[in-house]
Amino acid sequence: MSDLMRFGVSLEKNLLKDFDRLTAAREYSNRSEAIRDLIRNSLVEDEWKKGKDVAGAISLVYDHHKRELMNVIVEIQHDYQDTIVASQHVHLDHHNCLEVIIVKGKSDHIKKLSDRLRAVRGVKHGSLTLTTLGKEL
Repeated sequence: MSDLMRFGVSLEKNLLKDFDRLTAAREYSNRSEAIRDLIRNSLVEDEWKKGKDVAGAISLVYDHHKRELMNVIVEIQHDYQDTIVASQHVHLDHHNCLEVIIVKGKSDHIKKLSDRLRAVRGVKHGSLTLTTLGKEL
């Protein structure tokens, strides 16, 4: 770890009380760890917005009984084979499947892929989770 720097933060009493509840609920060992995590998350989000290289996962839940749904999902994935690292298909129950697609590349390109997949008729829910490939945060 690099050199630690200390700084002071002034917060309203109620905001600090809420922050302490959040810190405890997320099981951080102290406020500093929680603040570091919030800062890292903000920096990662900034990288996504700047179109930098990122890695992540697109999760889709869909009804596999919908006609042509699987073909459309696979066809879209083939259009982005330079971005998709791997995918995992899981049967949740008789009707629902979960597909997790691991991605790596430019954030704007990954966002387009995610948007296309989530817009497919029959996809019940989709989410995109990204993280940085950049310098250590």
